[in-house]
Amino acid sequence: MTPTPYKKKLIEVAIPLEAINAASAREKSIRHGHPSTLHLWWARRPLAACRAVLFAQLVDDPSSHPDKFPTPEDQEAERKRLFKIIEDLVKWENSTNEEVLERARAEIRKSCGDELPPVYDPFSGGGSIPLEAQRLGLPAYGSDLNPVAVMIGKAMIEIPPKFKDQPPIHPGPKARTHYRNAEGLAEDVKYYGEWMRERAFERIGHLYPQVDLPKEYGGGKATVIATIWARSVPSPDPAFSDVHVPIASSFLLSSKKGKEVWIETVVNKQAKTISYRIRHGGTKAEIAAAKDGSKAGRGANFRCLFSGAAITPEHVRNAANTGTLSQSLIAIVAEGTRGRVYLDPTSEQESAAFAEPPQERHDIRFEPKALGFRIGNYGMTTFGDLFTDRQTIALNTFSDLVFEAHQEVERDALSKGFDGDQKSLADGGKGAPAYADAVSVYLAFAVGRSANTLCTLARWTPDRQQTVTVFSRQALPMTWDYPDVNPFSGAAGDYTTSISGVTKGLFGLGAGEFGLVKQADAQTVEYPPQVVISTDPPYYDNIGYADLSDFFFHWMRRGLKHQFPDLFGLLAVPKNEELVATPVRHGGPEAAHDFFLNGMRQVVGNMARQSSDDIPATIYYAFKQSEIDQEGISSTGWATFLDAVVAAGYQVVGTWPMRTELANRMRGIGANALANSVVLVCRKKEASAEVITRAEFIRALKRELPPAIAELQAANIAPADMPQSAIGPGMGVFSRYAAVLESDDTHMSVKTALQLINKELQEYLEGVVGDLDDETRFAITWYEQHGLKPGDYGVADNLARARGISVEAVKHAGIVESAAGKVRILRRDELDADWAPETDKHLTIWEMLQYLIRLHEASGLSEDAAALLKRYGAQADAVKDLAYCLYDIAANKRREASEATAYNALIADWTELSRMAASVSLEDANRQLFFDV
Repeated sequence: MTPTPYKKKLIEVAIPLEAINAASAREKSIRHGHPSTLHLWWARRPLAACRAVLFAQLVDDPSSHPDKFPTPEDQEAERKRLFKIIEDLVKWENSTNEEVLERARAEIRKSCGDELPPVYDPFSGGGSIPLEAQRLGLPAYGSDLNPVAVMIGKAMIEIPPKFKDQPPIHPGPKARTHYRNAEGLAEDVKYYGEWMRERAFERIGHLYPQVDLPKEYGGGKATVIATIWARSVPSPDPAFSDVHVPIASSFLLSSKKGKEVWIETVVNKQAKTISYRIRHGGTKAEIAAAKDGSKAGRGANFRCLFSGAAITPEHVRNAANTGTLSQSLIAIVAEGTRGRVYLDPTSEQESAAFAEPPQERHDIRFEPKALGFRIGNYGMTTFGDLFTDRQTIALNTFSDLVFEAHQEVERDALSKGFDGDQKSLADGGKGAPAYADAVSVYLAFAVGRSANTLCTLARWTPDRQQTVTVFSRQALPMTWDYPDVNPFSGAAGDYTTSISGVTKGLFGLGAGEFGLVKQADAQTVEYPPQVVISTDPPYYDNIGYADLSDFFFHWMRRGLKHQFPDLFGLLAVPKNEELVATPVRHGGPEAAHDFFLNGMRQVVGNMARQSSDDIPATIYYAFKQSEIDQEGISSTGWATFLDAVVAAGYQVVGTWPMRTELANRMRGIGANALANSVVLVCRKKEASAEVITRAEFIRALKRELPPAIAELQAANIAPADMPQSAIGPGMGVFSRYAAVLESDDTHMSVKTALQLINKELQEYLEGVVGDLDDETRFAITWYEQHGLKPGDYGVADNLARARGISVEAVKHAGIVESAAGKVRILRRDELDADWAPETDKHLTIWEMLQYLIRLHEASGLSEDAAALLKRYGAQADAVKDLAYCLYDIAANKRREASEATAYNALIADWTELSRMAASVSLEDANRQLFFDV
């Protein structure tokens, strides 16, 4: 092949992946001041990852400058310097640190010249990529078909620069004397948000009456935080069919140890009544029963509290569809003098919830079989059905007040000498009307935030004793008991609390020089000249963005339709053109698949035609863990997407697995779980690309994949992520050619290429075995065949003899137990507690790995584990190779999940363990006592 005519970028060679992933995971725990608090969007890419990827995508790799860095050592030293910039850049506290950001901008200018290229994300969604492009000093563009996403993007990158460094215009006292970035705008949003809350309370405060506190809580009146409700259905028992019974997932209100609070149901069969009483403390059995509510299994399975009869999902659905699904007030949460107080329900509080009907409802119908919708079977047909009368009135009131606040802002802005330019913000204005438009955007966002809590799909969590929003995940799940939050209580759902989240998000934005987000279809959008593409497209059938965002669109439209008539001219979010494989929209899974593939080919082809020749494109791609588990890396989603990328004329030159979950999550970085997404690095394919045969492709894989995998292992890519990571170099081989021909002259499919790449990866990992000691090689094969279960001695004997050893030798090495004609591998908890590598006269790599994992499982990233690794010396690399090999066996042979997790977790921590080991002297390491754990 001819030499590459372009300068390689850093992302095509190496990036400090662990630092990026650690910062991305940490970012998940940041709430206050994170731009995502402006408004909810699903599956946002972490800002740290976007910032790092853009930097590495634009900055030259040192190998592109042999005149400055002539030797591999020089190049590696320069990479380490660039890595340090990235490591500083991804830290959350440096998000608005101008010194750190300017250091990164200087490197980008050095590589790109005086004319910085524009960055464009045609699926801008939550706005992470354009925001980080803007933060790095680049012209930032984004577009999306979804008006909710467009509005979020404008709020993040387009509006703040227009009013950068301006003081607030409100008439109240000012928080500071000097304002930078969007601080003045944020203060105005806070002020007029509080103004809205006061007006709203004047109009609808009577719908949220206070409650009388019992004497034991000090007496007097108290503000209600939330009323707790359970849905109810007629009893299925004929003897009680005229009585409604609650179908509650839980009667537990507080699970704090020693301060448990729960609801006791008092059943009077004779009077056919159920009453609810607050209980504190109780036995373990009582609390466990309260936690289960009236559930009788998973899903919509409950039991009748009168007779114990089963309430089936069919019975619940029938009640919902015949209009007999109702709700009962089961508890009150109030603000006492010493914290939250739980009270018995009262008729006054129950009546207040239905005191007035709303004048208008959110009457947009939803598709009950849309992706992520779990509510269509229960009588709900419109989004308005998800809100009570009182919740609807509250949200209508706040939405209408956005327009009234707009008038206040415009009047105050003019009185402070603001430009009288009458152009709206949508038309490019910067005067008083445009500023009022800007403030209105953020006020409307706060209404959306409140709607996420003021809804019957929200949940009460007893561990935190608060309301959890509807979209705690990217779906609309059914709830059987729910809190009806008081929007004037000061707790979650209060409009002031929502405004606070919005203003804190504004503070986290900074304000770049230029940003533009518009509504456009990614299949046909026109890009600026020499554009750099970085994008996060929708993943196949993972999230139904358009259907879900109708939940927010109504409230946003109600508050902003006058300011942005083009965006909010429709009654609902456009859906037919949305590039998601939604079976119900396209007539079935096959048609949805074709729609997605054809559309994505158009999108990526459009990118390839218009994007820069000098800088690679980066495409984030998420996937479902379950799909990969079932189909491997040749899964439908992966193959479909990569097919579109290759067909569009791109060559995949790299794949980087991005992890964004915290390690303490149920499926964290140490677990046998995949990275959340992969970043594909794509270059335009050479016009002179050749056609090759299947045999030639396989030979090229065998030649190029092993060293690439070795580099990935050296970078400590977690074993769970290795198949996805190997796609990069593997697809790099496949996609560099015009076509790969099968024996019948048909073109090889991407799915077949993925399968061959995976086969070569497995052969590489198995090939590692040949360099290990005989006893370890025996143990690997035995583990592959039997796991940790016993097998016949005769089979083991034949296997050992084939390796020139005996079963007794493997037993003497401390790897297996042999008794009664059976052989089995020793579990880690059976290993010798007094073992030391220096005194083991029959030392094997198998033992070294198992002892290290045993210690790592017990103590994690500890000095003891690091010291043991230090004592392994030159054998440490072989230990790591074996961990990769055994993970592959455990994962692919469906051995115990805990085994795969253990190997994966060790590799995930390997870099840090190695760093810790390097700081320990061998003398100190040898003094450590390890196994009394």
